[in-house]
Parts: sequence; C-alpha cells; structure tokens
Amino acid sequence: MAPKAEKKPSEKAPKADKKITKEGGSERKKKTKKSTETYKIYLFKVLKQVHPDIGISGKAMGIMNSFINDTFEKIALESSRLARYNKKPTITSREIQTAVRLVLPGELAKHAVSEGTKAVTKFTSS
Repeated sequence: MAPKAEKKPSEKAPKADKKITKEGGSERKKKTKKSTETYKIYLFKVLKQVHPDIGISGKAMGIMNSFINDTFEKIALESSRLARYNKKPTITSREIQTAVRLVLPGELAKHAVSEGTKAVTKFTSS
C-alpha cells in the first residue's frame, strides 16, 4: 500500500466580509443598518400634546405614518401640477396652499392653511 500524501493547507484569498488588520488577525465588518425616515416620533409628540395619557400601538403608528406619506404625495403631486399649469418652474408656498385646499376636505383644509401660514410666518421672521 502506498503512503498517503499529506494535504497542504491551500492558500486562499481573505473573504470579502473580513477585514485584515496589521497584526494579521481578522476583524468582522459591522453591518450598518439603513435608516428609514418616518414621522413616528413627530406623531408621538403630537399625540402626547393632545392626549398625554393615551398610547398608540406599533401597527397603528405604521398606519398613521403611511397616511401622512400618502397625503404628502397627493399635495406634492397637486402642487406640481399647479406649477406646470401656470408655467412656473418653482413650487412656492402659494402652490402648496392651493394644493392643500384642493386635496384636503373642508374644515381640515382651513386648519391646515392657517397652520401652514403660521409656520411660514414664524420661519421668515426668524
């Protein structure tokens, strides 16, 4: 019987997910979590202003976040249309205000316009 040949350790290139340090040791790369922007913290702050003793579930918070994103898209789309109809290259507060009046119903639109006007006034004065 022939003697068995010993296996030599094959030299491989270091894996892509390992970082080689000067000392020769390997160190795992940390995976960075991609942050997604939501309105959840702002919704929670407003909820606590209105009803300090009431909480909200995660599922309900997700629904509210989707609602705000949808409303934002509708207003942005409508204001974009208004700017295009009037052959203006810029969406100004006037287009936003008109879009809010068109997208939101009745009393809600009135409150939104007054709050928006108040916010713009505060921003320009500072």
